[in-house]
Amino acid sequence: MSVLVLEPLEADILEWMAERHVIQAAPDLADAPLTLREHVAQAQAIFLPASIALDAELVRRAPRLRAVGRIGAGAENIDLEACRAANIEVVRAPTAAASAEAEFVIGALLALLRRVPVQGADGNWVGRELGCATVGLVGLTPSARQLATLLPAFGARVIGYDPSLHHADPLWGQWGIEPYGLRELMQAADAVSVQLAYFPRYRGLIGERVLNFCKPSQVLVSTSHSALFDEQALADALQAGRLLAVWLDLMEPGLMEAGRPLHGVPGLQVTPRIAATTRESRMRAAWSVARRIAEILATPAVQPEFRPTHPGVLPDLLAEPRWR
Repeated sequence: MSVLVLEPLEADILEWMAERHVIQAAPDLADAPLTLREHVAQAQAIFLPASIALDAELVRRAPRLRAVGRIGAGAENIDLEACRAANIEVVRAPTAAASAEAEFVIGALLALLRRVPVQGADGNWVGRELGCATVGLVGLTPSARQLATLLPAFGARVIGYDPSLHHADPLWGQWGIEPYGLRELMQAADAVSVQLAYFPRYRGLIGERVLNFCKPSQVLVSTSHSALFDEQALADALQAGRLLAVWLDLMEPGLMEAGRPLHGVPGLQVTPRIAATTRESRMRAAWSVARRIAEILATPAVQPEFRPTHPGVLPDLLAEPRWR
């Protein structure tokens, strides 16, 4: 077996792969862990769904494995360090879902700005227009680049923040985004879109010290991992009215359970990680991953260098014992 396919793929992609490599499509193996380990041990490449974890133990049991493909953008279910140590390439298509995510954010911002009433000076309850808003982008990802193109078409002003990008970096100008500090962005933006890639060092980045500076009636949409937020601070900001409404598309398990700070908080909309999920984005990602896996398998594997030990290298061991 060369390629183990553990999630559904389009028939034409499977046919294309089958012309080049031996394919086994077995999406049901997620429910049979013992059989799964046996198949992984024989595979050179795997299409891995989010529902199956590739941990260090499974990597150790897969001596032939050279590539792991993820059609989804995330890789939380993969031990990246173990793959790196074993010279296994983790193949993803990070730009494939950029358009889908940007469209989702636009729709969510429009919904929040229109659905959540804001009392005008004349006492009427009215919505707001995206075209008259300043939109803050937190995280310069591929979807942020799409947003930076789409939002000005509505008439919106676009500002941004990224903790890994200096404010003088030319990328800001190339993308048409005004660089701001995070606190200053929250003070200036009518609407905020968070798409920052999550790393453990960013846990709780958007907490009380940031949310205390929200512009009045601000709305926020996040397609990032919810661990970026301090959930108690987010709940407090919604309950106090500093944030008018929030839409989270990617949640930690149990985030909304009874007893957690965000349970029952008004103005909070949640969706189960659907921003990047469209037929078109999935097709783009699947083809990109399939082509890269085919390239990897078409290249001979690099064999570890072996240097034999010659007796002459060990003169002290070959010498006569000194006590004789």
